[in-house]
Amino acid sequence: MKSNTQMNNKEKLIRDIENLLNSYGEHSTSINPAMLEFMDEATLISIIDSLLKQKESVNEDNVEWLEQFKKY
Repeated sequence: MKSNTQMNNKEKLIRDIENLLNSYGEHSTSINPAMLEFMDEATLISIIDSLLKQKESVNEDNVEWLEQFKKY
């Protein structure tokens, strides 16, 4: 049986993933809470890490693209 602390940590990680996904666009994303049953904290943290890297890459690409419009 899982402790309340483990469940609270997983719930927070799921919320963090939802927030990262929602930061990409105008559509709201929610994750099925049943995912908590089979994903461990390490897996959830790995997903967050991957999303953060993708977001960082997107932001860098956008900056490069926007640079072409600057006047020097």
